Amino acid sequence: MSAITAPEPSRAGMPKPRIGRRLIGVALISAAIVSLVLAVPGLRGVASNIEHLQPGWVIAAVAFELGSCLGFVVIFRRFFDEVPGGPARELAWVEQGAGALLPGGGVGALAIGGLFLHREGLSIRKIIERSSALFFLTSAVNVLVLVAAGTLLVLGVTSGPGDLVRAGLPLAGGIAVAAVVLAAPILLRRSRSGRRPVWLADLAAGVDGARRSLLRPNWRMIGALAYLGLDIAALGATFAATGHQLPVAPLVLAYLIGYLANLIPVPGGFGVLEGGLAGALIAYGAPATQATAAVIVYHAIAFWIPSLGGVIGYALLRDRQRNIDAAPVTPSPAARPACMATNPA
Repeated sequence: MSAITAPEPSRAGMPKPRIGRRLIGVALISAAIVSLVLAVPGLRGVASNIEHLQPGWVIAAVAFELGSCLGFVVIFRRFFDEVPGGPARELAWVEQGAGALLPGGGVGALAIGGLFLHREGLSIRKIIERSSALFFLTSAVNVLVLVAAGTLLVLGVTSGPGDLVRAGLPLAGGIAVAAVVLAAPILLRRSRSGRRPVWLADLAAGVDGARRSLLRPNWRMIGALAYLGLDIAALGATFAATGHQLPVAPLVLAYLIGYLANLIPVPGGFGVLEGGLAGALIAYGAPATQATAAVIVYHAIAFWIPSLGGVIGYALLRDRQRNIDAAPVTPSPAARPACMATNPA
């Protein structure tokens, strides 16, 4: 990240036609995936599983995903408490919608959210530090859950594959990533080198902000757990809708490892996320046909709920800004000319 002053965002922020085009494009991609599933003989079993999903579990998945989005709203307000409640909630939904729509997911969401936060009066420096802290806190929750699930499998506490590749490597990888990220600010402060890159200082500030949040928790920290946990529950519910269930620890590891495919910059993650999640679920013991069906339905839910919420939040922000721009400006008495500030004799 850079501390160079960003250009002033336009009055409407992200143009509405661009959002519409992205939603239309994703809808076409979704239709193409459905057509592929129906056309390819080897995938017709997936279509049959989708057709016979248990509706109660699908409804539960929708409820879990909505709860996950609300969890992000809660944790977002933990880091941007200066922003009034209404705009803060709308901004949180806009960030989630941007994360679902834009290639790169969370990075694009932070950029879009930064534009709106700047309009709310926050400085570029504060936006970078708070957004980085939010990103690292939610990432820290991911790593902690990954390590916990891997540990349970390695120790044989829960059912599932406890071998080196599927349990040991994720556990070791999670510990290594956590150690590197936590050590980065300490090494930066101890460094005796001259001028450091600005992005490195911003990175360290974000890690420090996330660590301070963990050391001084308040009730909004529950939002970070709900944001991840309920999203995993949504995937588990769509898998249960196929008539099969996966133990919690393998489900958690498959989810976190499968989501790495979302790093490939494809709008909406369509195609790559299905492949990553389905492949990870199969690696942890899920039947291939049921895993693919569950992932397709899960991704549809996990895409459209935050996307539609983001569009609504964006529209509310636009209306709010229009009302502010349309409001008449009444000059204060101190700003009036002297002849107008006093009554005539």
